[in-house]
Amino acid sequence: MLDLGFVSAILPNKSLFEVLDYAQQQKFSCVEVMCWPSSSADARRYAGVSHISVDQLSTEDLLALKSKLAQHPVKISALGYYPNPLDPDETQAAFYREHIKKIIKAAAVLGISRVNTFVGRDYTKNIHYNIGRFAEVWPEIIALADSLQIKIGIENCPMFFTDDEWPGGKNLMTTPKIWDELFTIIPSSNFGLNYDPSHMVFQMMDYTYPIYHYAERIHHVHLKDVKVYPEKLNRVGILANPLEYHSPKIPGLGDIQWGKFISALNDVRYRGPIVIEVEDKAYEGSEEDIDKAIRSARNHIQQFLP
Repeated sequence: MLDLGFVSAILPNKSLFEVLDYAQQQKFSCVEVMCWPSSSADARRYAGVSHISVDQLSTEDLLALKSKLAQHPVKISALGYYPNPLDPDETQAAFYREHIKKIIKAAAVLGISRVNTFVGRDYTKNIHYNIGRFAEVWPEIIALADSLQIKIGIENCPMFFTDDEWPGGKNLMTTPKIWDELFTIIPSSNFGLNYDPSHMVFQMMDYTYPIYHYAERIHHVHLKDVKVYPEKLNRVGILANPLEYHSPKIPGLGDIQWGKFISALNDVRYRGPIVIEVEDKAYEGSEEDIDKAIRSARNHIQQFLP
């Protein structure tokens, strides 16, 4: 009923088919494949990984890859790329948006129905300003997706963790109130969410609320846990940089009740991919640690699946 997979960013040293073979060995049914550009990649953690270099492959190359992928039992849940398309540096922002378009076109050739990304944000400006910028640049991207029947899943991560993202964060699409405004501007059913419940937890919000209220907009799901440390929060307060009081964890080691979460997905009859996103610093010491993280997260989630 739910296709369990993981995000390929955690295996940057493996080739595409090494990632898919590993997924098969570990009994996953899908993988979200990262497609960062060969230049102007983000230097932050988990960014810059490219298992399909869409900016270096011709249509003929993509068609050959499609044929090869069709023979593999593990499927690609989505192509992923998470830059800041509303970056205050317009040259950089335009580059990011053009690469998103390249990924959308490549997904259509490959027969992959989803592309996941961020809306972006000028973190130095308020929400009203950024909604205006969204209205200027995003309709063209979604129109392309509509023409090729590709679903765009926007992850709901605030991208506010450290001083260089202060005060607004680098992704606008963070709360239901903002989602409503953006969905009004672009009502296309192809424009939706790559929903990650962990980002609601540290905002002190109900992580099942979006499932029940935005079921038709959830195109893809990230499984990442998070732990909020009350003693740290009591010292720094919610206005501090979020990493001062919370930390991403693998599923089962944080504050999310995954049985409750999976039950909510089943309640609304979600039938898409659910992929584990490993961003837990406790499991970054070695390839063995990464393998343990993926398998541990898989084992925890599987107990709630039929």
